[in-house]
Amino acid sequence: MSGGDSTQDKKQAYFSRLSKYLTEYQKILVVNCDNIGSNHMQKIRKALRGKAVVVMGKNTMMRKVIRGHLEQNPALEAILPWVYGNIGFIFAKGDLSEVKKLVLSEKKEAAAKAGAIAPCDVWVRAGNTGLEPTQTSFLQALNIASKINKGQVEIVADVHLIKEGAKVGSSEAALLQKLNIKPFQYALKPQAVYDNGAIYEPKLLDMSDEEIIKKFQAGVSNIAAISLAVGYPTVASLPHSVVRGYRNVLAVALATSYSFPRAEKIKEILANPSKFAAAAPAAAAKEEKKEEPKKEAAKKKEEPPPEEEDMGFGLFD
Repeated sequence: MSGGDSTQDKKQAYFSRLSKYLTEYQKILVVNCDNIGSNHMQKIRKALRGKAVVVMGKNTMMRKVIRGHLEQNPALEAILPWVYGNIGFIFAKGDLSEVKKLVLSEKKEAAAKAGAIAPCDVWVRAGNTGLEPTQTSFLQALNIASKINKGQVEIVADVHLIKEGAKVGSSEAALLQKLNIKPFQYALKPQAVYDNGAIYEPKLLDMSDEEIIKKFQAGVSNIAAISLAVGYPTVASLPHSVVRGYRNVLAVALATSYSFPRAEKIKEILANPSKFAAAAPAAAAKEEKKEEPKKEAAKKKEEPPPEEEDMGFGLFD
């Protein structure tokens, strides 16, 4: 009975803790925890201390807590499709891009195990392997060209042993173990980002402010173009509509006797263009005259003062 009570108490404590975090934090990084051992997880928790909180658990328990919060925060429903496989939650209040960098920086080298899916390509480089000549038959079984050099097996050319996404065979795993090669690196893998009700891909955290502004401007331009094309006014299209309307009114004023203050100057320029053409060079010359004293003053400042000139006397003569 005591064991059952203890398990129930642990579940209740877990429910309370996860429920508290879902209420307190509005930023969650959903991560995949495949190939992450307990020691590795402790290092990750230590690296995130003071910046984020890591919560692991059974998917059924996580879903139950999230569903219990839907009435309080319906936006959490967006996380439910991501609660599958070996996943965990990282709760944060600060910059999630910084948290992501810390998570990915905590990598651990691992040997290739038979049956595992390779997360990257594995190459065996040419050179001395340190193996005894009796191991040549083992290399031949894997179609790896080798020779004996100074009593040790030497691989003749680089070999693409395992392709990314392929299953590691027992022979490949045994060879890498013999060569003492740990080709894989494992870390928590971000799957999704929940940020104040919105959910998106983790790669968006790597975007700079300039890239975000550029994409936002492109989106506003697209909205303005669509709004102008269909004749539906929006905040994005309003400035363009006002400018277009002003041009139309100005065109009407120039073509008819109708006028208004801003149109009068345009009409005057069109009526007597030579007058304004002569005024333009005069204004430019006036501006140049204004700039000359400034240039002379700046030139004087650049010239060294008389007392700093070399008069031919050594300081310590």
